[in-house]
Order: sequence, then C-alpha cells, then structure tokens
Amino acid sequence: MKLYYYHLSGHAHRAALFLSLAAVPHELIEVDMPSGAHKRPDFLALNPFGEVPVLDDDGVIIADSLAILVYIARRIGPSHWLPADPHSEALVQRWLSVAAGKLAYGACAARLITVFAAKFDADEVIQRAHATLSVMEQTLGSQRWLASRTDPTIADIALYSYTERAPEGNVDLSGYPRVRAWLREIESLPGFVPFTRTPAGLEA
Repeated sequence: MKLYYYHLSGHAHRAALFLSLAAVPHELIEVDMPSGAHKRPDFLALNPFGEVPVLDDDGVIIADSLAILVYIARRIGPSHWLPADPHSEALVQRWLSVAAGKLAYGACAARLITVFAAKFDADEVIQRAHATLSVMEQTLGSQRWLASRTDPTIADIALYSYTERAPEGNVDLSGYPRVRAWLREIESLPGFVPFTRTPAGLEA
C-alpha cells in the first residue's frame, strides 16, 4: 500500500498512525503541499479535491482520512478496531462524525490558524474545541476508550492527532486530565508513530 501524505496534516497522520498500529505494510509518499503538488494533474487524478491523505492499495484508490480508517479496518478483517455488531459500530461511527465535524471545526481549525495562517475566528473555533473536549472528558470518565470500555477503535485514532496537537492552536488541555490520560494510552500502543510538532500557539 502507498499512502500519499503530508507530515503537518493531522488528517494524513491519523491514516499513517492506523496503518502502523494495525501493522499493515505501507509506503509513505510525502506530497509537497507548500509547492502546490496536491493541485497538479497527477495528484488530482487520485483525489479531485486536491487533499491528503490518499491511499493506493494496488490500484484501489481511497481518498479521505476517515474513509481510509474504515477501509483498512475492514481490509484487515474482524477486530476491535471496527466492531461488527450494530450497536458497537454505531458508537464508532458517531465519533467518526465528531472527527469530521466538531473536531474539524474546533481544534483542527484552531491549529490551522496558527500553523497555516487560516482565516477563522480564533475565539469561535477555540470555544468549539473546548465544547468537544468537555464531552470527551465526560465520556472517558466511565470508559477507557471513546467508543469502547475495553479496546481502542478507529474512533480513538480519528480524534487523536488534532486533540494531541490542540495546544498548537491555543487550545489548553490542562483542564482535561482524562483526555490527556487517553492520549498517553494511545501513545503506548505498539506501532504508535507521533505527529510532527510545530512551535505554534501554546507550544511556541
């Protein structure tokens, strides 16, 4: 498998992280986004939206980080990463929706301001980030993982990268001890690979 990737993208990191945690052999192909490589015809043929990550599984092309998580989980077969029973799978899908919505327009957007000079309202997106973190903190008070009491799922992987690097977007994690403990749990999993740090926001 090949994963088209950019090292400062949390979307790309979540895909690369899961490939590593699931011990799936793969090659990381860095896309030179600052030079506009993601907008060139050869890359647009893989993903017309011009976004990373993109997975190439021997000619099967999967674009979008969350789609890649689901694809890999199904590809490796039945496992705790994406349970097959309807209720458990629905719990995972709920958190994937959080990753695509509340996280993307909260902690992710806040980091885009400081790392990529995106034009968002900082107060608004930081407030959204804290609203999401509060629910995560509450959820982790009664269970070890976001969608499961006993085992990590792709829901945890989907939310890890932008939550862990939220301080780069001036989102303070100090008030969320359970979230911080959950981050360290993910980091202790065999095959963990860290997300590139930048000296931005509270990390400056």
